[in-house]
This record gives sequence, C-alpha cells and structure tokens, in this order.
Amino acid sequence: MPHVGGCLCGAVRYTISADPLGARMCWCRDCQRIASGSATVNVLFPEAAVAIEGKLGTFVMIADSGNTVERGFCNVCGAQIYSRTVTPTGLPMRVRAGTLDDPELAPPTAVIWADSAPSWAPLPGHLPRHPKGPPPAS
Repeated sequence: MPHVGGCLCGAVRYTISADPLGARMCWCRDCQRIASGSATVNVLFPEAAVAIEGKLGTFVMIADSGNTVERGFCNVCGAQIYSRTVTPTGLPMRVRAGTLDDPELAPPTAVIWADSAPSWAPLPGHLPRHPKGPPPAS
C-alpha cells in the first residue's frame, strides 16, 4: 500500500498511507474553473494519511458548499494537487485523481454538484447524481 503521486513537472510528490475512502466527480463552478471547463475527479483520503513533499502554493476561499476550503497546487507547473476543508474540520482530503501515479486506484462512484454542470457535460449515466454537495463521507 502506500499510494503515491505528484504534479506534472515532478516538483511536488506525495505519499498516502491509507486506502481511499471513495471518489467523486465534482461539477461545482469552482472545480470547473480549476479543471478548465470540466469536472474534477477527487479521491478521498484521511487528511492525516497524506504526506506532501515539495513547494506548494495554497489558496483559501469559501466554496459553493459554504465551507472554507484550501486548494493546494504546484508552484512550478500549477498542477492542482488537492483540496481540503478547513472549516468544518474532520472531512476527508480530496486528492486530484489525475495526480495519482495509479489513476485507476479509485474510480468515481458519484457525480456531485450535477446541477452546476453545463448542458454539454458528459455525465456518466451509471453513477448516482447529487444536485449539490455530496452526502457525508466516512
């Protein structure tokens, strides 16, 4: 087990010492901006299990959910690495699936913020859709 990954240029690497708690495809407007028009695919892990090496930039804002969220990205190539909820505390960290060395680790099991997706968005028909925020994760 550990799970590993990193950014596009290799300046940021991470190791995760726990198995995924789940994965979701998010169509909130913030994620659409991060992903340049698509959804983000996020794999959920206990925050304490994620160890990051390299210089990260962070950006803190109030998300569509109303939660205070920190987003971490590589200062060199700009690749989005994670988002984590600062307030409230105790929620899983969301690691961008595309940054995992094994992106097959945890395929999405739900689409969240589906009501924010544009009409042309490719929404997988086999996944449950939640109009807004996700149901609570473990």
